[in-house]
Amino acid sequence: MLNDGHILKVAAMQAAERQLIEGGTSVMELMHRAGTGAADFIWRAAPHMPTLVLCGPGNNGGDGYVIAQALLEKGATVKIAATGEPTTDAAKNAKSLWQGQTLAYEEAAPEMQFVDCLFGTGLTRPVGGDMLENFQRLFVGGQRRVAVDLPSGIDTDAGSMLNAVSKYDLTIALGAFKPAHYLMPASALMGDLVGVDIAVRATSPIKILERPSIEAPAKSDHKYSRGLVAVVAGDMHGAAKLCALAAQRSGAGYVKIFAGSEFSTPNHSIVVENHGALDQLRVQLADDRISAIVVGPGLGRTVQASKLLDLVLDIEKPVLLDADALMLLGSTAVHRLKDRSSPVMITPHGGEFSAISSDRDSSKIDETLKLAAASNAVVLHKGSDSVIANPAGDATLARSSSSWLSTAGTGDVLAGIIAARFAHEKDAFLAAKQGQWLHSRAASLAGRSFSPEILIDHIPKALQECL
Repeated sequence: MLNDGHILKVAAMQAAERQLIEGGTSVMELMHRAGTGAADFIWRAAPHMPTLVLCGPGNNGGDGYVIAQALLEKGATVKIAATGEPTTDAAKNAKSLWQGQTLAYEEAAPEMQFVDCLFGTGLTRPVGGDMLENFQRLFVGGQRRVAVDLPSGIDTDAGSMLNAVSKYDLTIALGAFKPAHYLMPASALMGDLVGVDIAVRATSPIKILERPSIEAPAKSDHKYSRGLVAVVAGDMHGAAKLCALAAQRSGAGYVKIFAGSEFSTPNHSIVVENHGALDQLRVQLADDRISAIVVGPGLGRTVQASKLLDLVLDIEKPVLLDADALMLLGSTAVHRLKDRSSPVMITPHGGEFSAISSDRDSSKIDETLKLAAASNAVVLHKGSDSVIANPAGDATLARSSSSWLSTAGTGDVLAGIIAARFAHEKDAFLAAKQGQWLHSRAASLAGRSFSPEILIDHIPKALQECL
């Protein structure tokens, strides 16, 4: 994994490069590593394809000169379209070593392959006028498009679009992956994502979600040591059943649903305990063997649902809050959760996040970290890009593996998976990361157009890959 899976923001990447330079590695050597490594990827994917490399004035443009020369030496037909003269010493040196044809930006004609070395990392404002017009002309004229480090027009740290950006076929990250490689809407435009190692070894509190290592139950384990997950059901029975089934398939030793009357079990091995008055439920949930309580899937937003939620939050046990529980909490969420002594996990999608947090930021990473710190909870901010954050300031990014997850019920499944993993691991941040990976991997294994039930059926296969 590039840079051991640590994701670097612009400032952190610049600091990492300075550290290499202070240690004796020249800027020109870093540029050579980046450019030749990127050229290798381009050549392997499309050898001999006539190529136009678009070079800006900075070091990203310098990378472009190195790429073009390396492709030329491999036998490619390659030209450079330059927006102007290089402005850095390293880029000037790279240009001096270029032995091919350089065209003025506005005079260049499109080639079959378009390689974008215009801005890369660090762009903070939109561009317009002739520069944008010519960029779009050359981009549209190509049949295959490659971005070096990042597509031009992307905010590196936030993943937002400063200019309208079309989809690339390949993005080659240099030195480390950046937030925009994993955040929407930018991540959807990257095409295939690869990385070139230039010997950056920088740590970061932001990491890429990787396949977890999960231990199988020990021979001495029993149903309670593996964890009892309690699901508090509301008016919509199906969501609670999906959550319970997912918890069972994800390694929980025992799953119980606590519900009102006329609630039937989804299978014979999941116990349903009916409760009458709220005082009875309070006694049932006080069971010391319960490892985690899930409330929210199918809870509803009635007065009775609010009473059920209040009861759960009055009990000091690890709790996972999802869906209707988050909407019922609304703007009181931080106040209600921040002083709990037991672990709290919350799993909002975008709409639920807006309901519980008014502290919005241009970066999904930063706003998720702020909510985690303020609420003293592990937050899994769901979506086509998912951000998992803990109160200590650590964050993990994951790109969704399947657009078919955009169907009702899959969030209930995720809640059940995370609860089961917490019951086993007793670590909320680890459980959220394991749950997100298993959920995404099960979706990949399920294929196209699946239901939540089919997704659940594929959880054991995903789990098997982690053992």
